[in-house]
Amino acid sequence: MAKLAKTSIPGVYRRHRVVCSGKGRCQCPYVVFSEHRGKQTTETVATFAEARERKGTRQTTDKRPPSKIRVGTYFESWIKTYAGRTARGFSETTRPEYERPIRAHVLKRWATWKLAEVEPADIRELFVQLRGEGCSTSQIKKLRAALSVMFATAHEDSLVRANPVQGIRIPAEPDDGEPEEDTAKALTRAELARLMRAIPDDWKFFFEFLTVTGLRISEACGLRWEHLDLGDDPKIKVREQFYRGKRRKLKSGAGRRDLPLTDEMKTRLIAFKRESYRGPKTPIFASSAGTELIRGKVAERVLTPAAIAAGFKTEEGVDGKEKPKIRPTISFHTFRHTCASLLFDDGRNIKQIQEWLGHADPGFTLRTYVHLMDAGVGGGLEFPA
Repeated sequence: MAKLAKTSIPGVYRRHRVVCSGKGRCQCPYVVFSEHRGKQTTETVATFAEARERKGTRQTTDKRPPSKIRVGTYFESWIKTYAGRTARGFSETTRPEYERPIRAHVLKRWATWKLAEVEPADIRELFVQLRGEGCSTSQIKKLRAALSVMFATAHEDSLVRANPVQGIRIPAEPDDGEPEEDTAKALTRAELARLMRAIPDDWKFFFEFLTVTGLRISEACGLRWEHLDLGDDPKIKVREQFYRGKRRKLKSGAGRRDLPLTDEMKTRLIAFKRESYRGPKTPIFASSAGTELIRGKVAERVLTPAAIAAGFKTEEGVDGKEKPKIRPTISFHTFRHTCASLLFDDGRNIKQIQEWLGHADPGFTLRTYVHLMDAGVGGGLEFPA
């Protein structure tokens, strides 16, 4: 086992290898010991000069104010007595706006931390965690404002060396939906018919529905029965999506739209409802357990085998030694593009198709589908015979 030998600097040791006598010059590394938040950390460096520099840096960085007050304790005192930091004073209507986000998101994590131990990296990590939990930019901004004021006051009280919130940016919103494909890969009517023959009977209606509506797969999985109007003016109300295992807001404001249904599709949905309805909050197209469909599982178990069986495939990795990997050339987006193609055939124009597909940018629609048609959204779209 390697031996640790003291050096002239406290906290810095020489780690002599087993085969080293520890005498004279050797190539053994140095170990720098330090403590942060009650935990001992070590770092191994090659030279004594590096060890001396790292120890000096750590001592400077880890030098904390003498205060041992905890985040939770300081917050309870601060939120009751805070009177503002400017001559204008402080509005009492703002106090609950500061209190609410800190109680909801900070105390459950940091209540027992020493106030002086909170660093910018911790603030940044907190914001990333909140974003991952689905918090909006507005919610994180409110928390950042409240924390910044609290730590600014603590700095004035000489309890922290600096405000750790200052300069911390809010992480960008995650992609809330699957990306659009830049190149439209629509099926012809003959190709669509060939693919549908390969799809199992109990899944045919789902893929016909995708073709007629042009919904993103996440939007189709997110449809609930409450989003369906089967009255005199039948329509689908696209209001949310189910993506990566969670219900989320739509990809853009343009995604919120109503899509008309033909009388034929209305009749088929009424029949489908009689067989599968489990309540207004349940998904229209559900798993055997009654939960939302998982995109990857439907692709793996249904779409990919059907596409390959119908001949929509490509072979990769043919080198004479291994079997080629067979991949489908059809994705869920293919049905969306096919819907756009059918809409053009039905006489719709770029603006109508942009609204139908829920594109935020008409330029994207124009770049993807270059045709220009007449005006008027018109009625629903029939599934091609």
